[in-house]
Amino acid sequence: MSGLLTDYEEFIKKIKRKTGIDLSLYKEAQMKRRLTSLYEKRGFSDFGEFFTGIEKDSNLYNEFLDRITINVSEFFRNSSRWEVLKKKIIPALPIDKKIKCWSAACSTGEEPYTLAIILKHYFGQLNYEIEATDIDVNAIKRAQEGIYPERSMKEISQELVGKYFRQEKGLFYLADEIKKSITFKKQDLLIDSFAVNFDLIICRNVIIYFTDEAKQLLYTKFSNALKPGGILFVGSTEQIFNPSKYNLEAVDNFFYRKKNE
Repeated sequence: MSGLLTDYEEFIKKIKRKTGIDLSLYKEAQMKRRLTSLYEKRGFSDFGEFFTGIEKDSNLYNEFLDRITINVSEFFRNSSRWEVLKKKIIPALPIDKKIKCWSAACSTGEEPYTLAIILKHYFGQLNYEIEATDIDVNAIKRAQEGIYPERSMKEISQELVGKYFRQEKGLFYLADEIKKSITFKKQDLLIDSFAVNFDLIICRNVIIYFTDEAKQLLYTKFSNALKPGGILFVGSTEQIFNPSKYNLEAVDNFFYRKKNE
């Protein structure tokens, strides 16, 4: 039966056995193209050879993880959306004693740190906790280091850069007070269970890479993880067209509130 599978389908099966990551839940054309360019660059001729290489070489395996997770981010990406978060969303949250936040698929940390800077700078009276997760442990390590190139800083104001970063030799070092406010951990969104009772979940520019089936699973899991009245903040290409299916309602572009039950 396995002989009927393409080499990419065989690769998907082997990766799932090795890592638990189910590449069949990612859009095939995009993922296949991305991984083909990687294995060709590394001198392999097909997915079979590529998997053998991944088995033998931990650096190649880490490069594979980087490629499937698209670790491209920046502070205050699509800054107008963060303005809405600051001015409209956070002030309206049904906060008890502490605001509980989660940055899902956090990549190298720019997104959860943006949230931490907003909460620290503009809402200093609030107690908050921020959890940040990603499937790629190398991205998490880079996030925990908190050192960023200039390209990550395109949309952050000079005032905030001056207050929360130290610049040295073209790199920007995040202040310890911001770094310490985030708890990072590894997580596969499609497989692992989610914590619950979040006031705010941010998952941006990730869901577009998944199949419709995987998207529906994720929206359901995110909704279940939110408190009633909590907010899901998605990316600028990730509008949810039927939010009520997930017990959500749109409150602004790319912001969805969980309905009271």
